[in-house]
Amino acid sequence: MSAEQAHDGSAEVAARVERRWATIAVAIIVMMALLAAFAGIHRATMPQPRVEIIDPSRIHLSGEFVESNLGSVLEASGNVTVRAIGQQYSFTPACILVPADTPITLRATSADVVHGILIQGTNVNTMLVPGYISEQLMRFTKTGDYLMPCQEFCSFGHEGMWGKVKVIDKTDFANRAKAGGRLSCVGQ
Repeated sequence: MSAEQAHDGSAEVAARVERRWATIAVAIIVMMALLAAFAGIHRATMPQPRVEIIDPSRIHLSGEFVESNLGSVLEASGNVTVRAIGQQYSFTPACILVPADTPITLRATSADVVHGILIQGTNVNTMLVPGYISEQLMRFTKTGDYLMPCQEFCSFGHEGMWGKVKVIDKTDFANRAKAGGRLSCVGQ
């Protein structure tokens, strides 16, 4: 075998290997694009499909986020809606009471700067931006207490901004909801 034949053979092998790697790279790109499209279709990514705005200077005075409307409420459908506000350096309510094995909608906003709600041990993680209402769907399968720190740096004092989510039995929650009003675990 001459040197020229050996060179032609190795060039052919190199070209074949490059084609295989190019095919693998294209397949990975196509797969990533399909995963991104799937996640977008199933509301697994931001931004939210519906943007709701609110005047952050008036949230405590009127509308959905007045003090008497914060906390958990059992809807006629059996679902639970939780309304909360993040403000330097606390969440209101500081402790959210919810039932296990129930669809829950968290509706929250910020009164001042960007905050974040992260419920540890779950996939709940959303930003609270002044002027916008964040909506997060969630469901807890087991009872217990979950820490809820602010995960967006909101100035000095941020490290002390913690809340709690207390998940209780569905029947116990329904019994407490019969009394009416908004539920929270303050005083528990």
